[in-house]
Amino acid sequence: MDQGLPFKLRRPSLLKEHSLVDGKWVDAASGKRFNIADPGTGEDWATAPDNDAGDVEGAVRAAHQAFLSYGKATPRMRSQCLVKWSALIQENKEDLAKIITFETGKPIADSIFELDYSINSAAWFSGEAERIQGTAFNTSVPGKKVITVKQPIGVAAALVPWNLPVAMVVRKAGAALAAGCTMVIKPSPETPLSVLTLALLAEEAGFPKGVLNVLTTSLENTPAVSEALCRHPLIKKVTFTGSTRVGKLVAKLCSDNLKKVTLELGGNCPFIVFDDADLNQAADALMGLKWRNAGQACISANRVYVQSGVYDAFAATLQERTTKLVVGHGSRATSTLGPVTTPQTIDRALAQIADAKSNGAKILLGGDRVADSKGFFLQPTILGDVTKEMRITGEEAFAPLLALYRFESEAEAIREANDTPMGLASYVFTKNLDRAWRLLDNLEAGMIGLNTSTISGVDSPFGGLKESGYGKEAGKDVAVEEYLVSKAIALGLESRL
Repeated sequence: MDQGLPFKLRRPSLLKEHSLVDGKWVDAASGKRFNIADPGTGEDWATAPDNDAGDVEGAVRAAHQAFLSYGKATPRMRSQCLVKWSALIQENKEDLAKIITFETGKPIADSIFELDYSINSAAWFSGEAERIQGTAFNTSVPGKKVITVKQPIGVAAALVPWNLPVAMVVRKAGAALAAGCTMVIKPSPETPLSVLTLALLAEEAGFPKGVLNVLTTSLENTPAVSEALCRHPLIKKVTFTGSTRVGKLVAKLCSDNLKKVTLELGGNCPFIVFDDADLNQAADALMGLKWRNAGQACISANRVYVQSGVYDAFAATLQERTTKLVVGHGSRATSTLGPVTTPQTIDRALAQIADAKSNGAKILLGGDRVADSKGFFLQPTILGDVTKEMRITGEEAFAPLLALYRFESEAEAIREANDTPMGLASYVFTKNLDRAWRLLDNLEAGMIGLNTSTISGVDSPFGGLKESGYGKEAGKDVAVEEYLVSKAIALGLESRL
């Protein structure tokens, strides 16, 4: 299958160009296919089946049939399969990284970073599989005891994004598989092949046929396929990562049948630097947070608030460090910033830059497409003296575009940081312990980084507040709980003595 590929795989059989349903590699019923482009060149390099709403029934039925037995499998069996899945991802990491890079555009180092997170996720959930427990207790009523048991909810549907295609699937599927659920995955049209590779490795890890199913589809058919999954009566749980706009549509669709839903949505995250912060520490954290994945992450810093006393020094430090980024195709070992994944991202970012400039912001660095590039490249851009009236303040950039704001007081920083419908993550850099606690109490975010940008880990609950969604992914107990139902059983006992 590597004939004509723009890269070489150590194990060519990993790359699949068919959907996976009930353990079989299949085409769409229509026979139609769609193209997959390399963001680094803009050229098509592979195709995948263009499933439509009519293909959903077979995948859901297969997942339901598999659930009837897998839902009763022992926790040890599920745990062992997850351990093996983690090991197989590790074993094939080099090949997987290449596929991710040619689908998303990200540098190989970023693809490896994503895969390391995925490997850890699968390993973490292998332990969670054996930690699912109920309770037993005496009640306030004489002669009555209550037992609670937890059971898998059933077939889950996962609607996953293109920015972290492998990490998102392993985080969602890992929790579902640990709980005893089966799953139908609809990958993003930009990144279907890396997800299909994961499903192949899951079957090799010992998960029974039909436990994981993958339906690929084009951008045109994505709304219909997603709606069919959300409305199907055998789908008992839907997990979605993406924009708040689409998340609201998913929630509405699932409300008709009162399905359990996890939504991980937009961020528009604030990053606050106070006068007393260690500026090198803050700059180190922001460089990794903002430029990794070309800024295409929901927890990326979108609004950087810097107290006026250190604003100029911090801006200069960021400029100096950002000029050292090497922009290039993700497959080049020297590249530290790749293209964005879709051309629409560049159009939106350029409109945000133009709006900011016309309203008084300064372009401190970048501000345009990368000249003479065939792919979807945007210069790493830093905007200075941004104000809340500008478009980028209320709109997630999701691009290598950093906006700097001045602030004077702590109260102002909190007010501006919270002035958004979103509440996914916030970052604070200060050495004042009292201030730190006030910020932790008052910032409206589901996750907060204090003097660090490393907030996401397999053992830490991931999820937001407000319009950034609800439900948790990762973390002890809470992630698996999203795929469980609890039953309360009351026992009446005869008095013996």
